[in-house]
Amino acid sequence: MKVREQKPLIHNITNVVVTNFTANGLLALGASPVMAYAREEVAEMASLASAVVLNIGTLDNRIVESALLAGKAANAAGKSVVLDPVGAGATAYRTETARAIAREVKLAALRGNAAEIAHVIGESRDIKGVDAVAGDTDNVQLARRAALQLGCIVAVTGKDDVVSDGHSTYVISNGHPVLTQITGAGCLLSSVLGAFLAVGSDAPALAAAEALAFYGVAAEEAANHMKEPLPGSFQAVFLDQLASLTQERFEALAQIAKADKQ
Repeated sequence: MKVREQKPLIHNITNVVVTNFTANGLLALGASPVMAYAREEVAEMASLASAVVLNIGTLDNRIVESALLAGKAANAAGKSVVLDPVGAGATAYRTETARAIAREVKLAALRGNAAEIAHVIGESRDIKGVDAVAGDTDNVQLARRAALQLGCIVAVTGKDDVVSDGHSTYVISNGHPVLTQITGAGCLLSSVLGAFLAVGSDAPALAAAEALAFYGVAAEEAANHMKEPLPGSFQAVFLDQLASLTQERFEALAQIAKADKQ
């Protein structure tokens, strides 16, 4: 797997709830994480990194300023930027922050649940705290609309995940329900997406789909290794699977379907 071979440096400006889990998950995957937040160094760090992941889970004006500085520096250096708009739609501050970053930084990818993605592009979906409320949203069409509007890959995650660049669209059906019981599972996924994009691909949308599928297969394999997949013990086994899942096993279990244009 390219991530293990190249060990990309992933610069994360993420939230205080998930920093440790994100760092350990990237290390298990084979990437090299760095968490740098100070405005005095974020631009320099972003230019050195292979990709930058911006996560708005715990916000203040200082973090927003650092995120914008890092994103613009990554753009100038030709590095991929991934935005995780945690809780967009829950408060006006979160929504506007996510939209401001999407306006001012050229994103390689946007990853969130259906409600978050919808609010970034000015649509309305129900959200409770930072979690989407279940509904009958057509996530395939949402991903396409968002990708075309923002000019980047969009990953809408849920029971099935959808990845689109507006032209090529994929539905990924891997994963395990216990992931929804772990704080930071989505945040780590955004950083894993950054790692996959960092190592380069002639088909970035497919690489993004493979990132989500790899994460989902690792979760399935972790659950299969446990008598009962409970959240606390699952985290450790899941990290082990991120580290040990082989390319051959991944290819055998990945469920990635091309979505026909409607």
